[in-house]
Amino acid sequence: MKKVLVFLFLFWSAAAYPQSDSLLYSVRGVVRDYDTGKPLQAVAVAAPGTSIAVITNRDGTFVIKCPSPVETLNFSLLGYRNMRQATPDAPGKVMSVRMVRGAFTLDAATVMTGDPLAILALAIERRPYNAPDMPELLDCFYRETVQKYQRYIYVSEAVTKVYKSEGTGFSVRDRASVVKSRLLTSPRQSDTLGVKVQGGPAMTVDLDLVKNGGVIIDNEELQNYHLEMKAPEMIDNRMQFVIGLSPATSPGYALYNGTVYIDRETLAFTRLELSLDMSKPNLATRVMLVKLPPGIRFKPKEMSLVLNYNNEGGKTRLSYLRTCFRFNCDWRKRLFATDYTAVAEMVVTNRYTGAEVARIPRSDTFRSADILADKTQYYTDPDFWAAYNIIEPSTSLEHALGKLGPSSKPCV
Repeated sequence: MKKVLVFLFLFWSAAAYPQSDSLLYSVRGVVRDYDTGKPLQAVAVAAPGTSIAVITNRDGTFVIKCPSPVETLNFSLLGYRNMRQATPDAPGKVMSVRMVRGAFTLDAATVMTGDPLAILALAIERRPYNAPDMPELLDCFYRETVQKYQRYIYVSEAVTKVYKSEGTGFSVRDRASVVKSRLLTSPRQSDTLGVKVQGGPAMTVDLDLVKNGGVIIDNEELQNYHLEMKAPEMIDNRMQFVIGLSPATSPGYALYNGTVYIDRETLAFTRLELSLDMSKPNLATRVMLVKLPPGIRFKPKEMSLVLNYNNEGGKTRLSYLRTCFRFNCDWRKRLFATDYTAVAEMVVTNRYTGAEVARIPRSDTFRSADILADKTQYYTDPDFWAAYNIIEPSTSLEHALGKLGPSSKPCV
């Protein structure tokens, strides 16, 4: 039987950068819904007075590391009230956090209706005013997993430095470079992949739609969509315009369904939730697929993107993004297709400005033809991320890593 060779299209460099701070102190905790006790995923956890932040995993668990002890932590999540809670007094004690759903009342001046196209156009116009006016250097953590049906067959992780130029508009000066990375792949030869799909750790640069523009952050492109005002939401205790969008024309390429959140006072983009329209699979495939080996049928099922932006000092910055690709592949003469799911997450864990910011050299920048798996290490050291803030692996992922084990081979 022929084997399907699959690897994901990854960008980045293997350049090494030292940590600017020694993260000696850590706080571990779990965040749950106050009423149901359900673990809450993607909660932003931040140390007050610093730029250090992480997010919770699907089990609601987090670990945040700082150069000095922290007495409190801030927690925020769409649909919930922001909260600040004291950290445990006893070292090693797990912090238990319960977040309350964000019920709010609307004052008489709150506008419930309006022209969604006009609001989006104003938000696009105000992008330069809401963007940072100085270059910044970001610490980021990235994780990508591939599942064959429900079984993990590939895990890659990396800490990166990302240089962001000031202002808006895609800039060739924006660059990402790997500080440290590792991966595990399934030892089963039948699990290896050969389909390239778009994605990878450099999405911190490539998929920052609010900075770069394009897709729906474009006045001409918005003419292809049906827009509707939805009920307002609170994010970070700030009222948001919420605008739904869906395809209204057939321009000959795939459009998106989604929801856009815009700060009511500053007209800054706060959150984007986009899902590629799958009604025309051939058009969706053009967006998702980079290269397909001969003899394989590729069937797209989902391509979704979530972008979170935070507001600090009156400026809006990317803080978290998540992509999900679902597709199946099969050989043309086989009876059954194989389902694959590729999920990538990136969180900005720290941010530097001023004298601390240095542009990443071109020689250290990962190029689009590079593959992260060709430049990484074995996944064997239990303290591999000891000095870095990361997204904690969920229980299911930890179990998968144990099964893959140190005998797993790098993907080549």
